[in-house]
Amino acid sequence: MQADFVIVGAGSGGCATAYRLAESGASVLVIEHGGTDAGPFIQMPAALSYPMNMSRYDWGYMSEPEPHLGGRRLACPRGKVVGGSSSINGMVYVRGHAMDYDHWAEEGADGWAYADVLPYFRRMENWHDGGHGGDPAWRGKDGPLHVTRGPRDNPLFDAFVEAGQQAGYEVTDDYNGEKQEGFGPMEQTVWHGRRWSAANAYLRPAMKRGKCELVRGLACRIMIEEGRATGVELERGGIRQIVRARREVVLAASSINSPKLLMLSGIGPAAHLAEHGIEVVADRPGVGANLQDHLELYIQMAAAQPITLYRHWNVVSKAVIGAQWLFTKTGLGASNQFESAAFIRSRAGIPYPDIQYHFLPMAVRYDGHAPAEGHGFQAHVGPMRSASRGSVTLRSSDPAAAPVIRFNYMSDPQDWEDFRTCIRLTREIFAQPAFEPFVRHEIQPGASAQSDDELDAFISEHVESAYHPCGTCRIGRASDPMAVVDPEGRVIGIDRLRVADSSVFPRITNGNLNAPSIMVGEKVSDHILGRDPLPRANDRPWIHPEWETAQR
Repeated sequence: MQADFVIVGAGSGGCATAYRLAESGASVLVIEHGGTDAGPFIQMPAALSYPMNMSRYDWGYMSEPEPHLGGRRLACPRGKVVGGSSSINGMVYVRGHAMDYDHWAEEGADGWAYADVLPYFRRMENWHDGGHGGDPAWRGKDGPLHVTRGPRDNPLFDAFVEAGQQAGYEVTDDYNGEKQEGFGPMEQTVWHGRRWSAANAYLRPAMKRGKCELVRGLACRIMIEEGRATGVELERGGIRQIVRARREVVLAASSINSPKLLMLSGIGPAAHLAEHGIEVVADRPGVGANLQDHLELYIQMAAAQPITLYRHWNVVSKAVIGAQWLFTKTGLGASNQFESAAFIRSRAGIPYPDIQYHFLPMAVRYDGHAPAEGHGFQAHVGPMRSASRGSVTLRSSDPAAAPVIRFNYMSDPQDWEDFRTCIRLTREIFAQPAFEPFVRHEIQPGASAQSDDELDAFISEHVESAYHPCGTCRIGRASDPMAVVDPEGRVIGIDRLRVADSSVFPRITNGNLNAPSIMVGEKVSDHILGRDPLPRANDRPWIHPEWETAQR
């Protein structure tokens, strides 16, 4: 079995890369260990809490006990299904802030500044404003990835935006346009009522062209001969076989599995590989290092009116919603229900937002458990740029063994200050007149948690991952010993091998990671094909004119 290009992973970056390579006329083979993404649990947007809690669709990874969180082990869901994590995520679409990418370039990711990546965001998007305004000049209209907005027909969505304005914050019509900072509508990768995953947007069209094939199996290692990648060894039905790449191998297996596969192939920290009896092909100490994530809290309020989604949190209502979606792809089932958002700065002296909000008109956890309070609503809130760093390492040389994942969450003292700030700012927002008709009382943290120590205890017990791991194969210059790939996505020290997923991020971006992961696949595909990069953009983002002296 062979093709011009072999891609490991049918997730966000892999699907986008496959689409563009197949579009060029090259033959592409995509290896995916997971199964089909068919069925309502994945395709119905409102069912998002189900697939990431099902072993059928999720690798089921957990962090090691986190020393700064009392030894808690946090879930680290990664998609084990066609579409990867884009088939089990919350479908929230955030490009990130312009200054995120300028920072990448400053750190050695040459050619990845905002002016370089904005054209790729435009190329991949098919943006629909849904009648809620926006920044058309900043958006793409012809790409494979449909980006839409929910109907926002629950009054709590508008109350959240109005409360932010009453608290003195900016309002933005389009946080993915010129102005990220402020309160406004949230965008989602949903189209005609269906989850518009990377599989739906990219992989299926590529396969219909006849130049792209999907192969099921567990990738065990990259075949490397005389310093160059020649294929992938995979296991199917207990049998090992080799898939040959005539031109290149591309890793897009996630920020957890891509470094794992590199290390299994002899590319990584030499001493660590030797511990597991793996022959060192390239000593790259940065493989698996630089692991980052977003943490978040759910600030929950009991509702004074029965207008939240809780009224549908029963078997009969769920059946009605499911039936309406199944036959018409409309109704509550056709939205992820994250329809209002905000990006704000935690304090003066920070030039661009470092706190993100998702607003949800129900008090519920990602695992689907609702509090006993009944009707309620919540804001998911967390800092965007923690200095804490972790790692992904091998547990053994067995390709089927889960890796060791250590996030080292909350290891930087600033993390605790930032989360306390998040709680207090959120309470201030919920105390605005816009929420007065809707708030009964605070569910969590609860009125008794006020001091720093009390808030820290709540944070330690309740903070959760936002499921945005990245950074473990970061882009950098070849002279940087901790860089794993060069600015064209090539693994340093190995020919014909690239990485095209969120593991290449030098630093985590502002917001959810699906959009920038797809952008990486789009951009790396041009590098693979030897094309000139898209012309740089001259657009510059809005920055608060008084950011040095004012928090809002």
